[in-house]
Amino acid sequence: MLNVKLGKAPKKSSPKTLKLGHYLKVSQLPTLPASFDWSTIGVPISSYGMMENDQVGDCTCASAGHLLMQWTAANGSLFTPTDQQIIDAYSAITGYNPADPSSDTGANELDVLNYWKTTGIAGHNIGAFAEINISATDFIKYSIYLFGGVYLGVQLPLSYQGATEWDTPTDQNGNNAPGSWGGHAVPAIAWDENGITVITWGQRLKMSWGAWASYGEESYAILSPDLVTGAKPSPDGFDLSTLQTDLASL
Repeated sequence: MLNVKLGKAPKKSSPKTLKLGHYLKVSQLPTLPASFDWSTIGVPISSYGMMENDQVGDCTCASAGHLLMQWTAANGSLFTPTDQQIIDAYSAITGYNPADPSSDTGANELDVLNYWKTTGIAGHNIGAFAEINISATDFIKYSIYLFGGVYLGVQLPLSYQGATEWDTPTDQNGNNAPGSWGGHAVPAIAWDENGITVITWGQRLKMSWGAWASYGEESYAILSPDLVTGAKPSPDGFDLSTLQTDLASL
């Protein structure tokens, strides 16, 4: 993968960001399967598309577009945002002007999530989002399983340039140093015992659990009306009513 861009700004924090751990009732959660893959449910997606992330540092918005595709495909009616819709969102969030390349400075995931919730991306709004502790791999699995994917932020090393898999590094020095290439946003839509599957630059890519432990910076579960109840596993163990109450108080 040559001709690709990154574009995730360093993690932005806010005391208003809800934490997923407050809403998962561990004792009531369903037993997870050994592996799970949302791309096997609903309409097959033959191509996720770059969404301009080979030309522009809009990975934070392209990831939103790829999640929209996955959610709607799971419901049997695939919706594919246009490149222009993704660029429009990126411009609205960051001030990016296609006529001025110097304005392509990337975006914070938190800014994208808040915009997605209040304004919408490609005509689609999310209902809520909650941060996942990056070391809580079981919560990442549950979030993929229950909510159709997870919105991730990683700090990639130079050693991953051109890689077809993101493997566990032998160290975190030199070209393996976190962020030595830059920040990147990706959605995860599957997992197995070896790692997670993400969508990046229009392709599925395997990221080992060790690579996530080394380079993961932020992670968010998203509740979207695009993933209707009939398409997803049982949400037992998720305290939706408390989440809705907390959202109303913000």
